[in-house]
Amino acid sequence: MNKKKWIGWTIAIILLTNVATFLGTNAISLAMPNGKVIINRDDYNRFLEFSKLFGIKEIIQDKYDGKIDNAALEEGAIKGMTSALNDPYTVFMDKKEFEEFNAQTEGNYSGVGLQVQAKENKIVVADVFEDSPAKKAGVLPKDEIEKVDGKAVNGKELDKAVTMMKGPEGTNVTITFFREGKGLYDVTLKRSKINLVTVKGEMVSNDVGYIQISMFDENTSKNLKKELDLLKSKGMKSLIIDLRGNPGGLLDECVDMVSNFVPKGKVIVSTIDKYKTEKQYKSKGGDYIGLPLVVLTNEGSASASEIFSGAIRDYNIGTLIGEKTFGKGVVQTLIDTGDGTALKVTISKYYTPNGENIHGTGIRPNIEVKYPEELLKKPYNRATDPQFKKALGVAEKKIEGGR
Repeated sequence: MNKKKWIGWTIAIILLTNVATFLGTNAISLAMPNGKVIINRDDYNRFLEFSKLFGIKEIIQDKYDGKIDNAALEEGAIKGMTSALNDPYTVFMDKKEFEEFNAQTEGNYSGVGLQVQAKENKIVVADVFEDSPAKKAGVLPKDEIEKVDGKAVNGKELDKAVTMMKGPEGTNVTITFFREGKGLYDVTLKRSKINLVTVKGEMVSNDVGYIQISMFDENTSKNLKKELDLLKSKGMKSLIIDLRGNPGGLLDECVDMVSNFVPKGKVIVSTIDKYKTEKQYKSKGGDYIGLPLVVLTNEGSASASEIFSGAIRDYNIGTLIGEKTFGKGVVQTLIDTGDGTALKVTISKYYTPNGENIHGTGIRPNIEVKYPEELLKKPYNRATDPQFKKALGVAEKKIEGGR
């Protein structure tokens, strides 16, 4: 736990009942029962900004005629602060939420099999996992989630909605969806174990390999390298990487993956925080630099998928095909706040190698190919997928004429 942060809360409470004396240009003496304590004037001013919060807590303690759970009050105040930022990616996670978050980044959890994103204050389905409860029930990408077990949710509550949809294997959850042309509809799903296979590969012709990446979890980079080596042994001379519906994941994993295709030392992505501090993430180099490459994207490709696509585009080492990406150009970090809780907070913006921040705009493909709405309502068939067919054609031509 970061003790400095929590000590600040204790001093702020004391300020409500003790006298402050200004000593010098930037110091304050607090009259305390056991003597004087001197703190920074700026810290004092920040504490005063939250004096109303602590004042109300004191009123509740004094007046409220009912059971008071101080831990719940504290947690509610923290969740209220993060919610007020209107940033769906900054969220305080209680113990249960943090455990479930870790389970997903490790590649397994119990739920319904949906990848979701926050878009215009709505929760939108980016992808539906094969053989999942949601897939079997007919849920489609672009469906919007309105309620979970009767409770309304929105884009500000993305992580909360995800937590509500997860739960013990075999239990039920009812989700209210909205679909264009259909309206609202309810689906009751039985949660099941979701073991995410984040990297799937195969040869789709004698010379062209195909790898689908569903998210960037802690095992994705090493699994991609294994798949690349396997496809190479089968004769791969050109490669299609499918990032459609991939909502992102871990930044370091993404950097390691792009390094397979980008020369060592070149910047893959850079981040700049509120203090204008820049950090560059550079390629570690790899065995597949120069391999003819095609990358499939759509509006469900977000975050780390866009970092991957941006590096491929900016260095002109592959062709992006499909539809414009989601447009998430901010980075979060996870801070342990003690007792099994954590704060996921937006700390910086990221920029592609050419210095572009794509937040809210996304990345346009080199070759735009729309995926027909009517095909979304049918079982997936690669033979009728116009984006894949175009990618295969381009990948085959690359073997003949280079990149």
